Amino acid sequence: MSSLASVTQWHHEVDVLICGFGLAGASAAIEALEADPAARVMIIEKMPEHQAGGNTRASGQSLMISKNAQALKDYQRLMSESNPIPEDMLDTWATRMTQLEPWIQARADEAGARFIKGTGFSEREAVLEYPELGAQEAVAYTATILPIPAGVWLAFKANVDKRPVEVLYQTPLVELIQDPDSLEVFGAVVEQQGQRRHIKARRGVIIAVGGYEADLEMQRNYCGYQDVYPMGTPGNTGDGVRVLQKAGAELWHMRNKGQSGGIWPGIQHPSVNTVFLRNIFMQTFSWLEIAADNQRFYNETAELQLTHYKEKIHGHWVDTPHVSAQPVHMIFDEATREANCLVTKAFTWNIVEGLDWSDDNSAEVAQGLVLKAETLTELARKMGRDPAAVQATVSQYNADCAKGQDTRFGRHPATLQPITSGPFYAVRLVPALVCTSGGAKRNMEAEVLDPKGRPIPRLYEAGECGSMFSNLYQNGCYLTEAMITGRAAGRNVALSKPWA
Repeated sequence: MSSLASVTQWHHEVDVLICGFGLAGASAAIEALEADPAARVMIIEKMPEHQAGGNTRASGQSLMISKNAQALKDYQRLMSESNPIPEDMLDTWATRMTQLEPWIQARADEAGARFIKGTGFSEREAVLEYPELGAQEAVAYTATILPIPAGVWLAFKANVDKRPVEVLYQTPLVELIQDPDSLEVFGAVVEQQGQRRHIKARRGVIIAVGGYEADLEMQRNYCGYQDVYPMGTPGNTGDGVRVLQKAGAELWHMRNKGQSGGIWPGIQHPSVNTVFLRNIFMQTFSWLEIAADNQRFYNETAELQLTHYKEKIHGHWVDTPHVSAQPVHMIFDEATREANCLVTKAFTWNIVEGLDWSDDNSAEVAQGLVLKAETLTELARKMGRDPAAVQATVSQYNADCAKGQDTRFGRHPATLQPITSGPFYAVRLVPALVCTSGGAKRNMEAEVLDPKGRPIPRLYEAGECGSMFSNLYQNGCYLTEAMITGRAAGRNVALSKPWA
């Protein structure tokens, strides 16, 4: 941390300083000015304006709406059983969730956007991830703001743009300015064009900078993952975790029983660090996935997007083994190549980068991103695999297709289509992360807590960094949590008495 004594000049002076311009930061700014229209509010954002928005821009845009606070509380408690969330947090969160919809509707209306029931990209009105734990009673429906993709982010950015909020882009947070004894926060040190700048925050600082999914070293140290890749912003490199740890905060949820958002099959593009999501809505099924041992390793065509890529093993919901089965390849034939785009064009950061993928994958075959061969033997050699082992796996799968029964993993009979029509193709699948939930421990007023459970004065946290979710995750709760914690942080800072 930096002390007040180290500050020789304040380059900016504001009442409310928000670090990070994603959904949590936008919600904090909106609510701060609602609480005190005269407050001077500033947002600093690490990324340039065209890359701002955090993971909100690349998410599925789902907003979970509940009308039953007790059922929602019970549902979340069961999903968090392996790492319990404090009861008082569950109480407050569930109540605020049931009260949130009118506020979301107001944000959509103000932006001239359309708020709808449903996901916006399927016929489902509600996504119920874990029915056996009480999803049916807890979830009234799923909602979103159009368009898909990025409608929620576009609406909230429009709300902020209409308000007197100063936004400094390409301005990463470096550290906080604090009292070394009481830990009270007075402002922040940021970087602009390679120069350190001091921002005085008269009422408080809100950390809303996202998680650490784009920092491979942090992933290895905290989660033990050798190689994983973000589907969201490349800007989420753990800045908040480091700053908050240095500020004296207690950390939590750095390593849950599994990744709350799941580990999904991704396809890496060589020009960027983020990944495409492998198509989760395939129209044909003459394909399979193999692990490092050239064997299939799970039910590839199960609707795992409905449980954030978790499957039930020995009575417990765990991440699918993409992260531990590497290298993984998807093998498919000409029929599947022609009928399906291999990637889902929404829900990943590559839409922000303007990267496209051809509908029939022909461009990617020509570029060598997708391997092509006339025979499976030749394809195996191009993958660097044992041809006999690959041929045996495909032959066993084709035999199961002929019988109409997947003897290994129970694929639905309708998805048992043999891999027979050459040429044959393969693409490398890498473990793809939605987000992380680790960060500083906080309460429902968004106050950051020290190791003894005491709030650090004038320090708040919202959104993905320090999320309350500790194990399983219900679709539509990350974005709504960002709204709830952002609103709490913005309101509480704006109503605080300025420090002298």
